[in-house]
Amino acid sequence: MTASANPPARSAWIVLGTRNRHKAQEIIDHLAGVPIELRTLDDYPTAPEVIEDGATFLDNARKKATEFARAIGAWVLAEDSGLAVDTLGGRPGVLSARYSGPDSSDASNNRKLLDELAGLPAEKRTAYYICSAVLSDATGRVRGESEGRCHGVIGTEPRGAHGFGYDPLFVIPEYHKTFGQLGLLVKRHLSHRARALARLKPQLIQLLPEMPLTHISHQTGTSSHSVTK
Repeated sequence: MTASANPPARSAWIVLGTRNRHKAQEIIDHLAGVPIELRTLDDYPTAPEVIEDGATFLDNARKKATEFARAIGAWVLAEDSGLAVDTLGGRPGVLSARYSGPDSSDASNNRKLLDELAGLPAEKRTAYYICSAVLSDATGRVRGESEGRCHGVIGTEPRGAHGFGYDPLFVIPEYHKTFGQLGLLVKRHLSHRARALARLKPQLIQLLPEMPLTHISHQTGTSSHSVTK
């Protein structure tokens, strides 16, 4: 997947440090309007996996951004995000994607969370999504970072077919609907990822002159991974 927001013939470019197509598409949508080409790890199939063993979302985002950047020799924007439930002391937290075990799925994670909150009233089901976003240059030096949060309540059953992860359970009180019901347009304005990227965007724009430029083939009109400073 390669995307851009109508970049000029030669534009700055970075790589999104994720293999999750849902997250990649959200980031692409949120950065629309920034004159930059956004590539993903799909363009770098030999990029290694990064073990997300940090104690916080920021730890994991920093690790992914810097390790991917050094491995592929490119600027990388990475994020780590998940759900924190107040009654559960912040769980699932950094284990959000694998909360129900190594072979977890969105459905199994949601079932486990519902089991843990069974019988609790709404005031005991408060939670928030959190996203940490980090931008690293090609040497593995962190050049920008931000955090965004979105507060809500965990419902008693999944509702809605939009989104992913815990979205069918995450109720936005002002709307009385889950992210799964509200759809992508609303989520892209309210979500933790939207808020983190909105805070990172000014840093990203300021750093554009330092980023590499795409090399355009005049014969094909396509971009290659050759860059010029």
